Amino acid sequence: MDFIEELTWRGMIHQMMPGTDEQLKKEMTTAYLGIDPTADSLHIGHLVGVMILKHFQRSGHKPIALVGGATGMIGDPSMKSQERKLLDEETLRHNQEAIKRQLAKFLDFDSDAPNAAELVNNYDWMKNFSFLEFIRDVGKHITVNYMMAKDSVKKRLSGESQQGMSFTEFSYQLVQGYDFLNLYREKGCKLQLGGSDQWGNITTGTELIRRTVGGEAYALTCPLITKADGGKFGKTESGNVWLDPRYTSPYKFYQFWLNVSDADAEKYIKIFTFLSREEIEALVAEQAQDPGRRPLQHRLAKEITTMVHSAEDYEAAVEASQILFSNKAGEILHKIDEPTLLAVMEGVPTFEVSRQAIADGIKLADLLTDAAPVFPSKGEMRKMVQGGGVSINKEKVADPYAPADLSMLLNDKYILVQRGKKNYFLLIAK
Repeated sequence: MDFIEELTWRGMIHQMMPGTDEQLKKEMTTAYLGIDPTADSLHIGHLVGVMILKHFQRSGHKPIALVGGATGMIGDPSMKSQERKLLDEETLRHNQEAIKRQLAKFLDFDSDAPNAAELVNNYDWMKNFSFLEFIRDVGKHITVNYMMAKDSVKKRLSGESQQGMSFTEFSYQLVQGYDFLNLYREKGCKLQLGGSDQWGNITTGTELIRRTVGGEAYALTCPLITKADGGKFGKTESGNVWLDPRYTSPYKFYQFWLNVSDADAEKYIKIFTFLSREEIEALVAEQAQDPGRRPLQHRLAKEITTMVHSAEDYEAAVEASQILFSNKAGEILHKIDEPTLLAVMEGVPTFEVSRQAIADGIKLADLLTDAAPVFPSKGEMRKMVQGGGVSINKEKVADPYAPADLSMLLNDKYILVQRGKKNYFLLIAK
């Protein structure tokens, strides 16, 4: 597979230094991409870089994922208006291990193939570097004029930010440049990959390599992903869409991709899946013929949920998303886990009820009027039950005076009540 050709048709190249393609055609090349370790999970904003590393490995080249332990202690000023909070070493190490576990789903770290992936942390080579050594061995090679010309520096100094820029942040591009130099010397790494906001930092690295050891190094960046409406990609009302199920359930993850716009789905399916050009073109044609069926979104959500989580999680997410419409809903409700149930029922009114009252067999009419005000009166509930309009856990209630019991509890805690076609309530037994 030709790496540049593959990335080009997928719309994943923003800028590339002259000579990059020739270098990749000449020999197996080592490239690295930096990952910010400020959390113990990647989010979908990181996925573009991870996919590029995966394409790189599939093309027969050797990828290095660099966890920026040292740079994470400084904070990259690129495209940011303020300094970020700094992390201690224990937190950084914990985050590094968590990130490696996630990367292992995409990259082959463990085989004995010559292009097996590696994970490195720049804290390991920066921690014993004294300030005097750094300014003598690294700082003297790059002029202040060169550093000031970078967009990330110019923006912060031009008055767009009230805070200006600390020396710590100003030095960031030198630290990142040294990473490239170190990996060039130690691992023969000749290419750095990154987002388009990193171009200035990456080219500082290639310049440092040229000036210190006279070596040739290269840079390739991908565009920053945006939404067709100009909104920020990967952000929802509740924040980032994470890869770790503790922070974003597989159901919510699946729903995020399922609900992207048609224009975004056509762009994202090229970037976030490994489907071939022919398969994607066929899906685009199918979508054009019958947009209502949304084949692009369904396939995108399937591919990426299976890749990040698992086939089982994908199936569970599909089932969960059918709860409100499926005739097997009662069965599904008793199978799904608590985070998924709560994600599906997000925004549904909730009422706390007594677990003991349910264990004692409280009548449904009392449960849904006195204990939880689902109905304003028992008479109204009775009428609706007679008309077949009341369900408990998606099963129709035939007798309003039937007793409740603990077997009704989903995940040993919840009861889903439906009043009419569209009104849902979640009872929480405590």
